[in-house]
This record gives sequence, structure tokens and C-alpha cells, in this order.
Amino acid sequence: MLAVAGVLVFLAPQALFAQGCALCYTQAAASTQRFIQALRSGILILVIPPMFLSVMFTVMAYRRRNTFHQDVTDEGGISGE
Repeated sequence: MLAVAGVLVFLAPQALFAQGCALCYTQAAASTQRFIQALRSGILILVIPPMFLSVMFTVMAYRRRNTFHQDVTDEGGISGE
């Protein structure tokens, strides 16, 4: 867990530099309100499905976390009894 946190600390600043793209910034600054609304909608469309899938897989994994262990012990004491 500590290793993952350490890797994230080193990778996070690099990912944040992508937010400062000069071309993207000038395009958004010079655009109309309609374009800005379309950009916001596009961001939501690109963010919501992966977030939903991540939550869904996490819930499925949490619910089935002991399924394999229960199947082995219920079939006749293979677990070492």
C-alpha cells in the first residue's frame, strides 16, 4: 500500500502538467459559450462510464470475495479438517 502511494506521488505531478496544454487553453478561451458547454458535456460523457464500470467491478469483487473459499470448504472438508 505504501509503495502504491509512493508511485502515485511521483506520477501525479506529471499528469497535472497535461492540464496546461497551450493549444487546448487558447482554444477554450477563444470559444463561444456553446462550445464550452459542449466541451463540458463531452468531459462528462468520457468520465461517467469508466467511473460506473469501476464502481460496478469493485462491488462485484467485494460481494464475491469469499466465494472460492466457501465452495472448497463446503464440498467435504478439503480445507484440512
